[in-house]
Amino acid sequence: MSRRCRQPFGQRRNPVSGVESERGSGTVLAAGLGMVVVMVMALLLLLAQASAAASRAAAAADLAALAAADALRGVSAGEPCVVAAAVAARHKATLVTCTAGGGQSVEVSTELPAGPLLGVATGRARAGPPP
Repeated sequence: MSRRCRQPFGQRRNPVSGVESERGSGTVLAAGLGMVVVMVMALLLLLAQASAAASRAAAAADLAALAAADALRGVSAGEPCVVAAAVAARHKATLVTCTAGGGQSVEVSTELPAGPLLGVATGRARAGPPP
C-alpha cells in the first residue's frame, strides 16, 4: 500500500527538481536586457551628438573660407584671416589655421567644442577658384 503525502491547499509539488531555485530569474534577465537597451541608446545619442558637432564645425569652416576668399578678392572689406576668424566666432567655432594661397584661394580649419565626453570637432575648407 502506497502512502501519499498530502500537500497543503494552494501548494503543489513541482515535478522538476531545482525549479524553485530559479524563481525570479526572468526578472533579472529582463532587468539586464533593459540595461543593455539603455546603454545602446546612450551610445547612439553620443554618436548623434558627435555627428552634429562635426557638421557644425564643417559648416563654420566653409562659411569662414568663403568670407575670407571674398575679402581676398576685394569683394568685401578686411583682411581675409581676420574676416574668417570673425565668421567662425559667430558660429561658436575657433579659427585654427588660415592660409591665403596663390590664385585667390583660402584654406581654413576650425575647431568647435563638442562636449565633455567628445572633445573638439574639427572642420576644414578651401574656397577660391579650382586648383
